[in-house]
Amino acid sequence: MSASVIGAVIYLGISLVAALVFFAITLAGDYTWVARIGGSLWIFMLGNIVLMPLVIPRVKRWRGG
Repeated sequence: MSASVIGAVIYLGISLVAALVFFAITLAGDYTWVARIGGSLWIFMLGNIVLMPLVIPRVKRWRGG
């Protein structure tokens, strides 16, 4: 598998976990379902944007490529 694919699996996984944690936290509050789902999607997208340029170069260095 290429370093880009491994990196994508890593940063997508981290972003998904962050979005699920955000969703779980909002269940305790008095929020609408639109706010919960929209916020979770927002966290997932921002996580991808931030983590993509950080994770892929590190995986490439780790794999020696």
